[in-house]
Amino acid sequence: MNIFSSRVLKWIAACLGFFVCVQAQGQGSSAAAPIRMALIEGLSGGNANGGEAVLRNLAWAVERVNQRGGVKLVGGARPLQLDRYDSKGQIEEALSALRSAIDDGAQFILQGNSSAVAAALIDAINKHNAREPQRRVIFLNYAAVDPVLTNEKCSYWHFRFDADANMRMAALMSVLKDDRSVNGVYLIGQDYSFGQAVQREARKQLAVQRPDVAIVGDELHPLLRIKDFAPYAAKIKASGADAVITGNFSNDLTLLVKAAHEAGFTGKFYTYYGNALGVPAALGAAGVGRVLAVADWMPNVPNSQSEALVQAFRSRYPQPADDYMHLRMQFMVELLAQSLEKASAASVEKSNAINLVAVAAQLERVSGTFYAQTGAMRALDHQFQQPLVVGLMDQQGSPGVKFDAEGSGYGFRVIKTLPAAQVEQDTACKMQRPAL
Repeated sequence: MNIFSSRVLKWIAACLGFFVCVQAQGQGSSAAAPIRMALIEGLSGGNANGGEAVLRNLAWAVERVNQRGGVKLVGGARPLQLDRYDSKGQIEEALSALRSAIDDGAQFILQGNSSAVAAALIDAINKHNAREPQRRVIFLNYAAVDPVLTNEKCSYWHFRFDADANMRMAALMSVLKDDRSVNGVYLIGQDYSFGQAVQREARKQLAVQRPDVAIVGDELHPLLRIKDFAPYAAKIKASGADAVITGNFSNDLTLLVKAAHEAGFTGKFYTYYGNALGVPAALGAAGVGRVLAVADWMPNVPNSQSEALVQAFRSRYPQPADDYMHLRMQFMVELLAQSLEKASAASVEKSNAINLVAVAAQLERVSGTFYAQTGAMRALDHQFQQPLVVGLMDQQGSPGVKFDAEGSGYGFRVIKTLPAAQVEQDTACKMQRPAL
Protein backbone atom coordinates (compact mmCIF):
# COMPACT_ATOMS: atom_id res chain seq x y z
CA MET A 1 0.00 0.00 0.00
CA ASN A 2 1.52 3.30 -1.12
CA ILE A 3 0.24 5.75 1.48
CA PHE A 4 2.09 8.87 0.41
CA SER A 5 2.75 10.09 -3.12
CA SER A 6 5.77 12.33 -3.64
CA ARG A 7 3.40 15.25 -4.22
CA VAL A 8 1.74 14.72 -0.86
CA LEU A 9 5.07 14.35 0.91
CA LYS A 10 6.24 17.66 -0.57
CA TRP A 11 3.00 19.31 0.54
CA ILE A 12 3.41 17.99 4.06
CA ALA A 13 6.99 19.22 4.22
CA ALA A 14 5.81 22.69 3.23
CA CYS A 15 3.43 22.98 6.17
CA LEU A 16 4.62 25.14 9.01
CA GLY A 17 3.56 22.72 11.75
CA PHE A 18 1.69 19.47 11.85
CA PHE A 19 -1.38 20.85 13.60
CA VAL A 20 -1.61 23.40 10.80
CA CYS A 21 -1.28 20.49 8.39
CA VAL A 22 -4.20 18.66 9.94
CA GLN A 23 -6.38 21.76 9.82
CA ALA A 24 -5.38 22.69 6.27
CA GLN A 25 -5.75 19.16 4.99
CA GLY A 26 -9.18 18.89 6.59
CA GLN A 27 -10.46 22.20 5.31
CA GLY A 28 -8.94 22.10 1.88
CA SER A 29 -9.90 18.62 0.72
CA SER A 30 -13.61 19.34 0.35
CA ALA A 31 -16.06 22.24 0.32
CA ALA A 32 -18.22 20.27 2.76
CA ALA A 33 -18.01 20.96 6.48
CA PRO A 34 -15.40 18.77 8.17
CA ILE A 35 -16.27 16.02 10.62
CA ARG A 36 -14.72 17.36 13.79
CA MET A 37 -12.72 15.18 16.14
CA ALA A 38 -11.46 16.57 19.45
CA LEU A 39 -8.30 15.15 21.00
CA ILE A 40 -8.46 15.80 24.75
CA GLU A 41 -5.06 14.82 26.08
CA GLY A 42 -2.24 15.82 28.39
CA LEU A 43 -0.08 17.79 25.96
CA SER A 44 1.77 19.48 28.81
CA GLY A 45 2.69 18.26 32.26
CA GLY A 46 4.21 14.97 33.35
CA ASN A 47 3.01 12.93 30.37
CA ALA A 48 3.41 15.55 27.65
CA ASN A 49 5.66 13.26 25.60
CA GLY A 50 2.96 10.61 25.59
CA GLY A 51 0.32 13.14 24.59
CA GLU A 52 2.41 14.48 21.73
CA ALA A 53 3.07 10.92 20.51
CA VAL A 54 -0.68 10.37 20.37
CA LEU A 55 -1.20 13.61 18.47
CA ARG A 56 1.36 12.65 15.82
CA ASN A 57 -0.28 9.27 15.27
CA LEU A 58 -3.79 10.64 15.00
CA ALA A 59 -2.72 13.53 12.78
CA TRP A 60 -1.13 11.06 10.38
CA ALA A 61 -4.23 8.85 10.38
CA VAL A 62 -6.45 11.83 9.59
CA GLU A 63 -4.13 12.91 6.80
CA ARG A 64 -4.40 9.50 5.15
CA VAL A 65 -8.21 9.54 5.17
CA ASN A 66 -8.32 13.06 3.75
CA GLN A 67 -5.72 12.33 1.09
CA ARG A 68 -8.04 9.73 -0.40
CA GLY A 69 -10.95 12.18 -0.51
CA GLY A 70 -12.28 12.11 3.04
CA VAL A 71 -15.21 10.13 4.43
CA LYS A 72 -17.54 9.20 1.58
CA LEU A 73 -21.09 9.83 2.75
CA VAL A 74 -24.21 9.42 0.62
CA GLY A 75 -24.67 13.16 0.28
CA GLY A 76 -21.02 13.83 -0.52
CA ALA A 77 -17.57 13.37 0.95
CA ARG A 78 -16.53 15.18 4.11
CA PRO A 79 -12.98 15.55 5.45
CA LEU A 80 -11.93 14.75 8.99
CA GLN A 81 -10.60 17.54 11.19
CA LEU A 82 -8.56 16.92 14.32
CA ASP A 83 -8.58 19.66 16.97
CA ARG A 84 -6.33 19.50 20.01
CA TYR A 85 -7.30 20.35 23.60
CA ASP A 86 -4.69 20.19 26.37
CA SER A 87 -6.10 18.59 29.52
CA LYS A 88 -2.68 18.75 31.24
CA GLY A 89 -3.56 15.22 32.37
CA GLN A 90 -6.08 16.59 34.90
CA ILE A 91 -9.73 15.59 35.25
CA GLU A 92 -11.15 19.10 35.67
CA GLU A 93 -9.14 20.40 32.75
CA ALA A 94 -10.38 17.49 30.63
CA LEU A 95 -14.02 18.19 31.54
CA SER A 96 -13.55 21.85 30.68
CA ALA A 97 -11.97 20.83 27.36
CA LEU A 98 -14.93 18.53 26.68
CA ARG A 99 -17.36 21.42 27.07
CA SER A 100 -15.25 23.58 24.77
CA ALA A 101 -14.96 20.82 22.18
CA ILE A 102 -18.72 20.27 22.09
CA ASP A 103 -19.31 24.02 21.79
CA ASP A 104 -16.80 24.06 18.91
CA GLY A 105 -18.83 21.40 17.08
CA ALA A 106 -16.90 18.22 17.85
CA GLN A 107 -18.83 14.98 17.38
CA PHE A 108 -16.05 12.57 18.32
CA ILE A 109 -13.98 12.83 21.49
CA LEU A 110 -10.59 11.06 21.51
CA GLN A 111 -8.67 10.39 24.74
CA GLY A 112 -6.66 7.65 26.36
CA ASN A 113 -3.61 8.56 28.44
CA SER A 114 -5.43 8.36 31.79
CA SER A 115 -8.08 5.92 32.92
CA ALA A 116 -9.20 8.34 35.63
CA VAL A 117 -9.79 11.03 33.01
CA ALA A 118 -11.55 8.50 30.76
CA ALA A 119 -13.95 7.51 33.56
CA ALA A 120 -14.83 11.17 34.17
CA LEU A 121 -15.36 11.74 30.45
CA ILE A 122 -17.68 8.73 30.19
CA ASP A 123 -19.86 10.09 32.99
CA ALA A 124 -19.91 13.59 31.50
CA ILE A 125 -20.68 12.35 27.98
CA ASN A 126 -23.50 10.12 29.22
CA LYS A 127 -25.11 13.09 30.94
CA HIS A 128 -24.57 15.44 28.02
CA ASN A 129 -25.97 13.00 25.44
CA ALA A 130 -29.08 12.41 27.54
CA ARG A 131 -29.57 16.12 28.12
CA GLU A 132 -28.82 17.32 24.58
CA PRO A 133 -29.59 14.52 22.09
CA GLN A 134 -29.15 16.92 19.16
CA ARG A 135 -25.51 17.50 20.12
CA ARG A 136 -24.44 13.98 21.04
CA VAL A 137 -20.80 12.92 20.95
CA ILE A 138 -19.01 9.56 20.77
CA PHE A 139 -15.93 8.76 22.87
CA LEU A 140 -13.11 6.86 21.13
CA ASN A 141 -10.61 5.52 23.68
CA TYR A 142 -7.21 4.42 22.38
CA ALA A 143 -5.24 3.86 25.61
CA ALA A 144 -7.22 4.10 28.88
CA VAL A 145 -7.18 0.44 29.91
CA ASP A 146 -8.76 0.21 33.36
CA PRO A 147 -11.11 -2.80 32.97
CA VAL A 148 -13.93 -0.96 34.74
CA LEU A 149 -14.43 1.24 31.67
CA THR A 150 -15.97 -1.63 29.72
CA ASN A 151 -17.45 -3.35 32.76
CA GLU A 152 -19.35 -1.42 35.44
CA LYS A 153 -18.88 1.91 33.64
CA CYS A 154 -19.57 0.65 30.12
CA SER A 155 -21.46 3.08 27.91
CA TYR A 156 -23.08 2.98 24.48
CA TRP A 157 -21.11 6.12 23.65
CA HIS A 158 -17.68 4.76 24.64
CA PHE A 159 -15.50 2.47 22.50
CA ARG A 160 -12.10 1.15 23.61
CA PHE A 161 -9.61 0.19 20.89
CA ASP A 162 -6.77 -0.83 23.22
CA ALA A 163 -6.58 -4.11 25.13
CA ASP A 164 -7.63 -3.63 28.74
CA ALA A 165 -5.23 -4.13 31.65
CA ASN A 166 -6.43 -7.67 32.31
CA MET A 167 -5.93 -8.69 28.68
CA ARG A 168 -2.41 -7.27 28.74
CA MET A 169 -1.64 -9.05 32.00
CA ALA A 170 -2.86 -12.34 30.54
CA ALA A 171 -0.38 -11.91 27.69
CA LEU A 172 2.53 -11.14 30.04
CA MET A 173 1.63 -14.06 32.29
CA SER A 174 1.62 -16.42 29.32
CA VAL A 175 5.37 -15.73 29.17
CA LEU A 176 6.12 -15.46 32.89
CA LYS A 177 4.49 -18.80 33.67
CA ASP A 178 7.21 -20.54 31.68
CA ASP A 179 10.05 -18.34 32.98
CA ARG A 180 11.62 -20.58 35.61
CA SER A 181 14.29 -18.01 36.43
CA VAL A 182 11.61 -16.02 38.29
CA ASN A 183 11.00 -17.08 41.89
CA GLY A 184 10.08 -13.71 43.40
CA VAL A 185 8.37 -10.64 41.90
CA TYR A 186 8.04 -7.04 42.98
CA LEU A 187 4.79 -5.30 42.07
CA ILE A 188 4.99 -1.53 41.71
CA GLY A 189 2.58 0.86 40.07
CA GLN A 190 0.92 4.25 39.96
CA ASP A 191 -1.60 4.99 42.67
CA TYR A 192 -4.78 5.54 40.68
CA SER A 193 -7.45 3.40 39.06
CA PHE A 194 -5.31 1.86 36.31
CA GLY A 195 -2.28 1.17 38.51
CA GLN A 196 -4.49 -0.37 41.15
CA ALA A 197 -6.17 -2.58 38.53
CA VAL A 198 -2.80 -3.82 37.31
CA GLN A 199 -1.72 -4.74 40.84
CA ARG A 200 -4.96 -6.63 41.51
CA GLU A 201 -4.75 -8.59 38.29
CA ALA A 202 -1.07 -9.41 38.80
CA ARG A 203 -1.83 -10.92 42.21
CA LYS A 204 -4.81 -12.81 40.79
CA GLN A 205 -3.02 -14.25 37.76
CA LEU A 206 0.16 -15.09 39.66
CA ALA A 207 -1.90 -17.16 42.07
CA VAL A 208 -3.27 -19.15 39.13
CA GLN A 209 -0.32 -19.29 36.72
CA ARG A 210 2.66 -19.34 39.12
CA PRO A 211 1.57 -20.06 42.71
CA ASP A 212 5.19 -20.95 43.46
CA VAL A 213 6.34 -17.37 42.85
CA ALA A 214 6.54 -15.16 45.94
CA ILE A 215 5.38 -11.54 45.85
CA VAL A 216 8.29 -9.90 47.66
CA GLY A 217 7.06 -6.33 47.28
CA ASP A 218 3.73 -4.68 46.48
CA GLU A 219 3.39 -0.90 46.47
CA LEU A 220 1.86 2.07 44.71
CA HIS A 221 3.33 5.53 44.29
CA PRO A 222 1.91 8.94 43.29
CA LEU A 223 1.14 9.34 39.59
CA LEU A 224 3.74 11.34 37.61
CA ARG A 225 5.04 13.15 40.71
CA ILE A 226 8.13 11.17 41.68
CA LYS A 227 11.35 12.73 40.44
CA ASP A 228 13.74 10.33 42.15
CA PHE A 229 12.98 6.61 42.11
CA ALA A 230 16.22 5.68 43.88
CA PRO A 231 14.45 4.78 47.17
CA TYR A 232 12.05 2.50 45.30
CA ALA A 233 14.91 0.95 43.34
CA ALA A 234 16.81 0.25 46.58
CA LYS A 235 13.79 -1.60 47.98
CA ILE A 236 13.40 -3.60 44.79
CA LYS A 237 17.02 -4.70 44.90
CA ALA A 238 16.91 -5.46 48.64
CA SER A 239 13.78 -7.59 48.22
CA GLY A 240 15.64 -10.22 46.23
CA ALA A 241 13.11 -10.02 43.41
CA ASP A 242 13.94 -11.74 40.15
CA ALA A 243 11.43 -9.61 38.24
CA VAL A 244 9.36 -6.45 38.47
CA ILE A 245 5.80 -6.27 37.16
CA THR A 246 4.62 -2.74 36.43
CA GLY A 247 2.00 -0.86 34.48
CA ASN A 248 3.95 2.39 34.80
CA PHE A 249 4.17 4.65 31.77
CA SER A 250 5.92 7.84 30.65
CA ASN A 251 8.39 9.35 33.16
CA ASP A 252 7.22 7.00 35.90
CA LEU A 253 8.52 4.07 33.90
CA THR A 254 11.64 5.67 32.46
CA LEU A 255 12.83 6.95 35.84
CA LEU A 256 11.97 3.68 37.56
CA VAL A 257 13.97 1.44 35.21
CA LYS A 258 16.85 3.90 35.11
CA ALA A 259 17.03 4.02 38.91
CA ALA A 260 16.83 0.23 39.15
CA HIS A 261 19.69 -0.11 36.69
CA GLU A 262 21.79 2.41 38.62
CA ALA A 263 21.04 0.55 41.86
CA GLY A 264 22.42 -2.64 40.38
CA PHE A 265 19.14 -4.53 39.98
CA THR A 266 19.70 -7.27 37.42
CA GLY A 267 16.24 -8.84 37.31
CA LYS A 268 13.63 -8.62 34.56
CA PHE A 269 10.95 -6.02 33.98
CA TYR A 270 7.56 -7.29 32.84
CA THR A 271 6.00 -4.06 31.59
CA TYR A 272 2.96 -2.73 29.79
CA TYR A 273 4.82 0.15 28.13
CA GLY A 274 8.55 -0.56 28.26
CA ASN A 275 9.03 -0.58 24.50
CA ALA A 276 9.35 3.19 23.93
CA LEU A 277 9.13 6.76 25.30
CA GLY A 278 12.69 6.75 26.57
CA VAL A 279 12.90 3.38 28.28
CA PRO A 280 15.17 1.56 25.78
CA ALA A 281 17.55 4.53 25.71
CA ALA A 282 17.56 4.77 29.51
CA LEU A 283 18.57 1.15 29.92
CA GLY A 284 20.74 0.63 26.87
CA ALA A 285 22.65 -2.63 26.82
CA ALA A 286 21.55 -3.38 30.39
CA GLY A 287 18.01 -3.93 29.16
CA VAL A 288 18.86 -6.58 26.58
CA GLY A 289 17.10 -9.81 27.46
CA ARG A 290 15.63 -8.25 30.60
CA VAL A 291 12.82 -5.87 29.59
CA LEU A 292 9.57 -7.31 28.27
CA ALA A 293 6.60 -5.35 26.98
CA VAL A 294 3.11 -6.20 25.74
CA ALA A 295 1.22 -4.43 22.96
CA ASP A 296 -1.30 -4.93 20.21
CA TRP A 297 1.55 -4.46 17.72
CA MET A 298 5.26 -3.76 17.60
CA PRO A 299 7.47 -2.50 14.75
CA ASN A 300 9.27 -5.83 14.51
CA VAL A 301 6.14 -7.94 14.04
CA PRO A 302 7.39 -10.34 11.35
CA ASN A 303 5.43 -9.45 8.23
CA SER A 304 6.13 -7.27 5.19
CA GLN A 305 3.00 -5.14 5.60
CA SER A 306 4.05 -4.15 9.09
CA GLU A 307 7.50 -3.23 7.82
CA ALA A 308 5.96 -1.00 5.14
CA LEU A 309 3.90 0.80 7.77
CA VAL A 310 6.95 1.50 9.91
CA GLN A 311 8.84 2.88 6.93
CA ALA A 312 5.90 5.13 6.00
CA PHE A 313 5.60 6.45 9.55
CA ARG A 314 9.30 7.22 9.73
CA SER A 315 9.07 9.06 6.43
CA ARG A 316 6.31 11.20 7.91
CA TYR A 317 8.11 11.73 11.24
CA PRO A 318 11.84 11.29 10.61
CA GLN A 319 13.12 12.58 13.94
CA PRO A 320 14.11 9.78 16.37
CA ALA A 321 12.36 11.58 19.24
CA ASP A 322 9.07 11.31 17.32
CA ASP A 323 9.42 7.58 16.73
CA TYR A 324 6.58 6.13 18.76
CA MET A 325 3.97 4.61 16.51
CA HIS A 326 0.66 3.15 17.66
CA LEU A 327 -0.93 0.96 15.01
CA ARG A 328 -4.18 0.81 16.95
CA MET A 329 -4.64 4.58 16.64
CA GLN A 330 -4.28 4.33 12.86
CA PHE A 331 -6.69 1.38 12.88
CA MET A 332 -9.19 3.27 15.07
CA VAL A 333 -9.45 6.20 12.65
CA GLU A 334 -9.83 3.82 9.69
CA LEU A 335 -12.62 1.94 11.47
CA LEU A 336 -14.34 5.21 12.36
CA ALA A 337 -14.31 6.23 8.69
CA GLN A 338 -15.69 2.81 7.76
CA SER A 339 -18.48 3.09 10.34
CA LEU A 340 -19.41 6.61 9.22
CA GLU A 341 -19.69 5.45 5.62
CA LYS A 342 -21.77 2.37 6.48
CA ALA A 343 -24.12 4.38 8.71
CA SER A 344 -24.61 6.88 5.90
CA ALA A 345 -25.22 4.16 3.30
CA ALA A 346 -27.90 2.60 5.54
CA SER A 347 -29.67 5.93 6.12
CA VAL A 348 -32.91 6.75 4.31
CA GLU A 349 -31.79 10.39 4.14
CA LYS A 350 -29.66 11.20 1.10
CA SER A 351 -27.47 13.71 2.88
CA ASN A 352 -24.02 13.92 4.37
CA ALA A 353 -25.36 14.61 7.86
CA ILE A 354 -24.20 12.29 10.65
CA ASN A 355 -26.56 10.33 12.89
CA LEU A 356 -24.39 9.45 15.87
CA VAL A 357 -26.75 6.76 17.15
CA ALA A 358 -26.46 5.02 13.78
CA VAL A 359 -22.67 5.50 13.75
CA ALA A 360 -22.40 3.96 17.22
CA ALA A 361 -24.50 1.02 16.00
CA GLN A 362 -21.92 0.47 13.25
CA LEU A 363 -18.95 0.96 15.55
CA GLU A 364 -20.13 -1.68 18.00
CA ARG A 365 -19.92 -4.36 15.33
CA VAL A 366 -17.07 -2.97 13.26
CA SER A 367 -14.23 -5.25 12.21
CA GLY A 368 -11.38 -5.12 9.76
CA THR A 369 -7.75 -5.66 8.88
CA PHE A 370 -5.12 -2.95 8.80
CA TYR A 371 -1.60 -3.80 7.64
CA ALA A 372 -2.15 -7.46 8.58
CA GLN A 373 -3.51 -6.59 12.06
CA THR A 374 -7.07 -7.84 12.52
CA GLY A 375 -9.65 -6.92 15.11
CA ALA A 376 -13.34 -6.67 15.89
CA MET A 377 -15.38 -4.64 18.34
CA ARG A 378 -17.35 -6.71 20.86
CA ALA A 379 -20.86 -5.25 20.91
CA LEU A 380 -21.49 -6.57 24.40
CA ASP A 381 -19.19 -4.02 26.06
CA HIS A 382 -17.48 -2.05 23.25
CA GLN A 383 -14.10 -3.63 23.97
CA PHE A 384 -12.02 -4.18 20.82
CA GLN A 385 -10.77 -7.75 20.49
CA GLN A 386 -7.40 -8.21 18.80
CA PRO A 387 -4.22 -10.30 18.96
CA LEU A 388 -1.50 -9.20 21.37
CA VAL A 389 2.26 -9.62 21.19
CA VAL A 390 4.97 -9.78 23.84
CA GLY A 391 8.39 -8.44 22.94
CA LEU A 392 11.82 -8.76 24.53
CA MET A 393 14.37 -5.94 24.33
CA ASP A 394 17.41 -6.63 22.18
CA GLN A 395 20.04 -4.78 20.17
CA GLN A 396 19.07 -3.54 16.74
CA GLY A 397 20.43 -5.90 14.10
CA SER A 398 19.92 -8.97 16.24
CA PRO A 399 17.64 -11.62 14.71
CA GLY A 400 14.09 -10.27 14.67
CA VAL A 401 15.09 -6.68 15.52
CA LYS A 402 15.26 -4.70 12.29
CA PHE A 403 13.84 -1.54 13.86
CA ASP A 404 15.02 0.14 17.02
CA ALA A 405 13.01 2.50 19.24
CA GLU A 406 13.56 6.26 19.07
CA GLY A 407 17.05 5.97 17.62
CA SER A 408 18.27 4.19 20.75
CA GLY A 409 19.91 1.28 18.93
CA TYR A 410 17.62 -1.11 20.82
CA GLY A 411 14.28 -2.58 19.85
CA PHE A 412 11.91 -5.38 20.76
CA ARG A 413 11.91 -8.84 19.28
CA VAL A 414 8.49 -10.48 19.27
CA ILE A 415 8.72 -13.63 21.38
CA LYS A 416 5.05 -14.50 21.61
CA THR A 417 1.88 -13.77 19.64
CA LEU A 418 -1.45 -14.44 21.30
CA PRO A 419 -4.67 -14.70 19.26
CA ALA A 420 -7.56 -12.51 20.35
CA ALA A 421 -9.48 -15.48 21.77
CA GLN A 422 -6.62 -16.32 24.15
CA VAL A 423 -6.64 -12.93 25.87
CA GLU A 424 -10.39 -12.19 25.71
CA GLN A 425 -11.93 -11.51 29.14
CA ASP A 426 -15.45 -11.81 30.55
CA THR A 427 -17.42 -8.62 31.11
CA ALA A 428 -19.94 -7.39 33.65
CA CYS A 429 -21.24 -4.72 31.28
CA LYS A 430 -24.98 -4.11 31.13
CA MET A 431 -25.23 -1.86 28.10
CA GLN A 432 -28.06 0.67 27.88
CA ARG A 433 -28.78 1.40 24.19
CA PRO A 434 -30.87 4.30 22.92
CA ALA A 435 -33.51 3.75 20.25
CA LEU A 436 -32.33 4.26 16.65
